[in-house]
Amino acid sequence: MPGACRPGRQCTPGDPFAARDHLRALTAGKTVVCRQLDTDCYGRAVVQCFAGELDLSCAMVRGGFAVERYGRLRC
Repeated sequence: MPGACRPGRQCTPGDPFAARDHLRALTAGKTVVCRQLDTDCYGRAVVQCFAGELDLSCAMVRGGFAVERYGRLRC
């Protein structure tokens, strides 16, 4: 969201509000299930989330609302 990108970092382009609204539309009325795939070098969980059968990461990238930053998605 605006102001969330730290100074000196390259931030993801686009409208964060449009991305939020798109994600809301993708998940509306669906059960969201996430599964942990890994843990990154900072101890954070790396997860894959689905709304029904839809991979949310793939859908967000495909729709132009997100970018692949830390690795390649398998969509």
